[in-house]
Amino acid sequence: MKIAISPGTFDPITNGHIDVLKKASKVFDEVILAVADDSGKDTIFSLDERVELCEKSTKDMPKIKVKKFTGLAVDFAKKVNATVMIRGLRAVSDFEYELSLALMNKKLYPDVETVFFVPDNKYLYLSSTMIRQVVTLGGDIEEFIPKCVEEKLIEKLKK
Repeated sequence: MKIAISPGTFDPITNGHIDVLKKASKVFDEVILAVADDSGKDTIFSLDERVELCEKSTKDMPKIKVKKFTGLAVDFAKKVNATVMIRGLRAVSDFEYELSLALMNKKLYPDVETVFFVPDNKYLYLSSTMIRQVVTLGGDIEEFIPKCVEEKLIEKLKK
């Protein structure tokens, strides 16, 4: 069984993330959506809220399992017997960072391979940070994130 992990903060999960997960689930037997506890980023949602939103957003995707983790993604990959790390590439500007991350992960865990997926064109410019910013400024983000995420994000940011 080929297990892959897709690690990230997912604050919030976007349709771009989901598009990458759909593509990865066509290639791997199981894809673990690995929600990071501490990424060095300030998050709007708590870890449990992010896990819940990821579960709701992927409920119709049987090959996707949502799990939270603390520490290095490669250590989590070892723990769940994953040999593939899924990463999304939106633009050339992502590549340099993602390549250095992939090389470091390979150094830390030689059995792991990084596989890059490119989201659909309509999601290439999306980021969780951008979504949070648009919502904060009152913009419409309905087509960019699942409905359950949109509702929770609007509720959270109005507090």
